[in-house]
Amino acid sequence: MARGKVQMRRIENPVHRQVTFCKRRMGLLKKAKELSVLCDADIGVIVFSPHGKIYELATNGNMAGLIERYKSNLQEAQIESSEQNISQVSQVVQQEVLFLRQEVDLLQNSLRYMYGDKYINQMNLGELQSLESKLEAWVHNIRTTKMQIMSKEIEMLKNKEGILKAANIIEQTSILDVGGNIMIPQVPFQLTTESNYYF
Repeated sequence: MARGKVQMRRIENPVHRQVTFCKRRMGLLKKAKELSVLCDADIGVIVFSPHGKIYELATNGNMAGLIERYKSNLQEAQIESSEQNISQVSQVVQQEVLFLRQEVDLLQNSLRYMYGDKYINQMNLGELQSLESKLEAWVHNIRTTKMQIMSKEIEMLKNKEGILKAANIIEQTSILDVGGNIMIPQVPFQLTTESNYYF
């Protein structure tokens, strides 16, 4: 009778679990010995039972020697990996420095051209056209900002004019009634845009 496929999950029955552990542990250690003999490999296997008992196999030498050898190989691999990372980072940094130097040179040349230094005579037609278009854009931005500021100031002056007119009207139209009380006409007060206070 053929054996069915074993499901990979924890065996609930403790007796069956212990029997399976012993059989598979022995099979694992047997396969490790065979691999060592057939391929002349140094193999170390450590197995902890569910009850905390340790089983180990070291094919050449002892387990401590194999662990030390593993640690030294691991440290060498980490050193090589860190050296590779350092070299990659240094290449990236060098490329970034080169890019930034080019950017600084370009900005310095642009500033020289803007201030009209002697270098303007050394510019070719394309550079002069580029400078001209940038200057036109800057002049447009300056004029736009200037117009916005002027329109805000005009609006503030109009508000002040309205407030002063309202105050003048109040002063001119204030009269005494028969009982000697001052009559002040109802004039709507305006809200200024800058202070958000009523006057």
